[in-house]
Amino acid sequence: MSMQTPYSINATVKFNPLELIDVNKLQAQVKEEWFNQTLCEVNDSVVRLGVVKGEFHWHKHDNEDEFFYVVSGKLIIDLEDRSVELFSQQGFTVPKGVVHRTKSPERTVMLMIEGKTVIPMGD
Repeated sequence: MSMQTPYSINATVKFNPLELIDVNKLQAQVKEEWFNQTLCEVNDSVVRLGVVKGEFHWHKHDNEDEFFYVVSGKLIIDLEDRSVELFSQQGFTVPKGVVHRTKSPERTVMLMIEGKTVIPMGD
């Protein structure tokens, strides 16, 4: 059964080793308000590009940490007890098992690094 969401999540790896990844060019092509593309694999992890505006749902990842790095814009990570604001060139790790949601009041470009078995929508 397919779940209809306002998110465009592409889990297929787009680039192989030794291929140039131009984040600026990729993000310029994004028209959706919530876009996520797996760029490449690095050992047991993946690097994903997120181009977002708006709010993701509350979720957690039971077995994997998730790292967010803001390329441009502003990302807010809501946790159960606080919110963390990230601006350009800032990063933050959400440990496995921690309930969180991300949101952005403006178009924000970010990179995420997480285990390749992570389910982007949450466990």
